[in-house]
Amino acid sequence: MNISLYFQSFFLFVFCITLILVVPFASSTTATTTFKTRNLAQNETDEVALKAFKSKIIQDPQGVLDSWNDSSHFCEWVGITCGRMHRRVTVLNLNSKGLSGSLSPYIGNLSFLKVLKLYNNNIHGEIPHDFGRLFRLESAVMFSNILVGEIPANFSHCSRLRVLSLGNNKLVGKIPSEFVSLYNLKGLSLHKNNLTGGIPSFLGNLTSLEIISISTNPFGGNIPDSLDRLKMLTYLALDSNNLLGTFPLSFYNLSSLQYFYLFNNQLHGTLPSNLGLTLPNLVEFMTPFNFFSGSIPISLSNASKLQAVDMAGNNFSGKLSIIDFGGMQDLETLYLGKNNLGSGEVDEMNFINSLANCSNLLSLSLAANKLRGVLPNSIANLSTKLQLIELPVNELYGSINPGIANLVNLNELGLWANQFTGTIPRDIGKLKNLEVMYLNDNQLSGEIPSSLGNLSLIEKVFFDDNKLSGAIPSSIGNLKQLLILNLSYNDLSGTIPETIFNLSHLSISLNMAQNHLVGSIPSNIGNLKVLTEFDVSDNNLSGEIPNEIFLCSSLEILNLEGNFFHGSIPSSLNSLRGIRQLDLSRNNLSGQIPKFLETLLLEKLNLSFNDFEGEVPTKGIFTNVSAISVVGNGNKLCGGIAELQLPKCPDNHSKKDNISLVFKILISTASVVLGLTVMSSFIFCWFKKRREGQASESTPEKSLLKVSYEMLLKATDGFSPTRLIGVGNFGSVYKGILEPNGTIIAVKVLNLLQQGASKSFMAECKTLRNIRHRNLVKVITSCSSIDFRGNDFKAIVYEFMANGSLEKWLLSTEESEEEQNKSQSLTILQRISIAIDVASAVEYLHQHCEERVLHCDLKPSNVLLDNDMTAHVGDFGLARFHPEVRNPNQSSSVGVKGTIGYAAPEYGLGNEVSTSGDVYSFGILLLEMVMRKKPTDLMFEGDLNLHSFARMTLPDRVMDIVDPVLINEEMSATDDRMKQALNNSREECLISMVRIGVACSVESPQDRMNISRVVHELQSVRKILLQATTSDSFEEVAWVNDEDFGNLPMVEVIYDIITLLQQLKNSKVCYASRNSNSEADILAKRGLLLEGENVVWNVF
Repeated sequence: MNISLYFQSFFLFVFCITLILVVPFASSTTATTTFKTRNLAQNETDEVALKAFKSKIIQDPQGVLDSWNDSSHFCEWVGITCGRMHRRVTVLNLNSKGLSGSLSPYIGNLSFLKVLKLYNNNIHGEIPHDFGRLFRLESAVMFSNILVGEIPANFSHCSRLRVLSLGNNKLVGKIPSEFVSLYNLKGLSLHKNNLTGGIPSFLGNLTSLEIISISTNPFGGNIPDSLDRLKMLTYLALDSNNLLGTFPLSFYNLSSLQYFYLFNNQLHGTLPSNLGLTLPNLVEFMTPFNFFSGSIPISLSNASKLQAVDMAGNNFSGKLSIIDFGGMQDLETLYLGKNNLGSGEVDEMNFINSLANCSNLLSLSLAANKLRGVLPNSIANLSTKLQLIELPVNELYGSINPGIANLVNLNELGLWANQFTGTIPRDIGKLKNLEVMYLNDNQLSGEIPSSLGNLSLIEKVFFDDNKLSGAIPSSIGNLKQLLILNLSYNDLSGTIPETIFNLSHLSISLNMAQNHLVGSIPSNIGNLKVLTEFDVSDNNLSGEIPNEIFLCSSLEILNLEGNFFHGSIPSSLNSLRGIRQLDLSRNNLSGQIPKFLETLLLEKLNLSFNDFEGEVPTKGIFTNVSAISVVGNGNKLCGGIAELQLPKCPDNHSKKDNISLVFKILISTASVVLGLTVMSSFIFCWFKKRREGQASESTPEKSLLKVSYEMLLKATDGFSPTRLIGVGNFGSVYKGILEPNGTIIAVKVLNLLQQGASKSFMAECKTLRNIRHRNLVKVITSCSSIDFRGNDFKAIVYEFMANGSLEKWLLSTEESEEEQNKSQSLTILQRISIAIDVASAVEYLHQHCEERVLHCDLKPSNVLLDNDMTAHVGDFGLARFHPEVRNPNQSSSVGVKGTIGYAAPEYGLGNEVSTSGDVYSFGILLLEMVMRKKPTDLMFEGDLNLHSFARMTLPDRVMDIVDPVLINEEMSATDDRMKQALNNSREECLISMVRIGVACSVESPQDRMNISRVVHELQSVRKILLQATTSDSFEEVAWVNDEDFGNLPMVEVIYDIITLLQQLKNSKVCYASRNSNSEADILAKRGLLLEGENVVWNVF
């Protein structure tokens, strides 16, 4: 709601009441200019009291108290009004003078004082109890100061008091029970303090009350029924009071009520159906962020004086089309967002027809409901005064009605996260007052209209996550006030218009990632001197990185990943002293890695998959192996820190020219002898190896461990059945302990009698040899040898995954009790994280390998979980070979292209394997994780399959099909409101997961979701859940310093910290983050200590 509107209304009432009281005194004659000495004994007390007041004021920036001296009678002093007869002080008015100091108790001696106005100053300290001696006091207005302590109970002695306004201070304690005697009180304002003890029931006895403003105090408790006696009440503000229970229905009979504020409490129940009839004088009705439910009363339209309605953030449901909003012709604000409004009927947006009669409408917000349908033509007939339209996160579809361009005074248009299709209206340029436009997360297509350039006042444009195509219009260069432009995740093509780089105000972000843009970055990029983020990743841009980029001196994030940039890193980047993240990966950059990168305060640096050569620096960012990536540079790099495992750089120090001839001869002779010795040894070993008829070799990487058949035999207790942990199509997997260091391993022993097993072995070795990712199963080595019987023996040795396969965690309830418990312990957050891990692995295989890898057999049994429940994709046996089906009743490999239920349907038609086939398999896997139903379940017959079954439940009936374990999962929360928020977030996340799973597994390959977008959306889903689950957890990690994390997104990382704190039993704390954009993207920086031990940073 508009908070300023609320306070304006309140202060208007205070002013009116005070005005009524002051007018009689205005007619009193102030002291004449001629000072007469008469009746000195009567008024010298007032003069002393005023001087005592002045003595307590320590700052008077406007000099209003300069006139308070003996050169004039005190009745002539600024801010003082005296009575005509007795020449005594009746009004002390020093509001908004910037005064600082405390209140003198001598004010209590101003026995004729009727009006005290000291509001909007910086007066501190306690309110003197002496104020209780002002028995003639009628109005005490001291809001917006720094008053502390309790409200003096002896204010109750001021029996004539009509207005008491102490709001916006730091008062504590309860509302004094002695106030029950203030029968003349008309206005009570105590808002924005720290008062406790509940709302006292005696307020119901003060029947003269017209205004109660006690909001923003931690009162707690229920609303007393006695307040329904206040028949003259026109203004009631009880917002942000931690109130519980229901709102007494009898209150709705207070027919004089005009301003009604209840927002941000924990009230529940329904609104009476006759609300608009019993409260006909309502002007503002504000109940947002409670737990009210039921439908919005139809009778609300009878409250024809309504100007503002705010019911956002509740659980209201039902149809809006049955309410005749046209009866509220003075309506200016309508906020109904974050409810469950909507009937599912295609015409439910027709309620906009009646809003067309609200000619004063300024703001309309219906965000995050369940509204469905198209925008009716009547949207063009809404008030031309309309400044805000918010309809995001609903189920709206069809095109954006072009009539919206008639709303020429719009400042903000928010339609994101719907299902709008078609093009952006060509006449959008008519909205020349538009400042913010959110059209992201829809399915809009076509070109961006050039009329966009007419929006000269616009500051934020979000068109990301659509299907927009064509060139970026050069007219965007006319948007001189633009702060952020996001065009990412579309199908835009062509070059980047140079005009965009003339937008000197562009300061927050310029994001054009994940499009098909070509050409180079224009040299005038240097005009963006205040830009913070520049992201053009995953396009087809080429050329060199422009030197002029150093002029973007405010740049913090620079992402040029996934393009065709060539040349070296320009030395001018050294001028970007504020840069925090630099990603130049997956380009054709060459040359040496410049030393100046050591001096930049980088938090993340990705130089992987280029053609860099030479020595890797060893200082600055290069000391943190988890914050940099230099893989995939063709083995041309050397040096760096040891953790990078790069070869040492050659010593290029030239030999001295004056080496003696004798020394040269000695060196030559020694070399010949050594060479002959090595050659003889090699020939001897080769013959011996050949004669023995067996060989033991590891995979081609020099760093891999060499193991023999004997070592693996011993490690697995002779391949004992007790060590068997899995059986696959090509062999068996055993758990082993490798000596001498006791490394726990998993050994996959190939069944070479199975046709294709040997080729599978070669395919997996070749595939895994050159790829490395935290979410891929790590191969330790391989062994090709001969067993004791003289038979060929082939095995692959993997890192052991302590928590087994995902399949075992998703077993149906028909499995053993032990496995049921396992399944029940797999939380929604774990499932989302596992899904992100798998999607990240697939994205790496498809887009980040030097040679694209297709897995071809994604399924739960091929997803393994380590100690931290991090998922690792394994079994690459089908990456290059695909065996026959052995048992038609077994879920095994089909033909040459995957597993029944998980293989893409086009594979059954003989089509070639593709990245979209892996995406299909992932979609099925994701749906299985949410529903815990296999695609081969007996319930799926005929045209019904896992995909179609899930698709039919979107979006309203998803909770009917999800795993019951997730529905019954308990999520810690401090109160009912938090529990409800958690449940809402959980439902939103599950719906999103099903939606993504369905989008990945559509029948048409070209319509399946891009794997990068899958990762992006799943990360967004996890953020939603983390924001809900961590809002009460910050105290648990108070030891985390802001300066240790800079501007990192804390909401994303707090959960990982808490989880690891709970898991670890020693004093070392691990912390890490999951992010698919680099090999080791840990968001930590430096120096945290806990119980005297250094923090250990591990890849998570």
